[in-house]
Amino acid sequence: MNHAEDLVIATTTAWLEKFVIGLNLCPFAKAVHTKKQIRFFVSAAIQRDKLLCDLKRELSLLANADPEQIESTLLIHPEVLNDFAEFNDFLAVCDLAVLELELDGVIQVASFHPDYLFAGTKYNDVSNYSNRSPFPTLHLLREESVACAVETFPDAAAIYDRNIATLKKLGTTKLRSLFASLMDSDAGPSEG
Repeated sequence: MNHAEDLVIATTTAWLEKFVIGLNLCPFAKAVHTKKQIRFFVSAAIQRDKLLCDLKRELSLLANADPEQIESTLLIHPEVLNDFAEFNDFLAVCDLAVLELELDGVIQVASFHPDYLFAGTKYNDVSNYSNRSPFPTLHLLREESVACAVETFPDAAAIYDRNIATLKKLGTTKLRSLFASLMDSDAGPSEG
């Protein structure tokens, strides 16, 4: 791994620890992160076609991996699809790749982006921060694991509403500051 990849992974890990786990936006993330079952893969792609090749390879790798070793994958692609509209359009390509590899019902792709924008919201709406990440990122998840986690979590349907309440309580200014701090060169992963 080169220095740039190390920095992308360190920044993404800081986002996972400080934002996703720290704000408890995903109650399922802490356990798999603590057990080191999340694969971080930084794509060097600068074009969609290369990213699609990386996506297919990572989908296959996850499908064939022991869940005790790799529970999910964060496919981080800092050099391609930085425009949110293009990234959002690419999600249909992701769904087709899942179908092509016959992984429908096995793996799903969640999306995170620095400029994530839910339909019908304004850019600074706090709800968008629930899916904002330092770099464009595709999160590959085992559907069986997601189903098990939802079954064991009391009132999993309320997670989204709870997240919005958390984000609103913090407010846009605090969220922007927290998010910007992740991009500092020394924002490596915390201990623990």
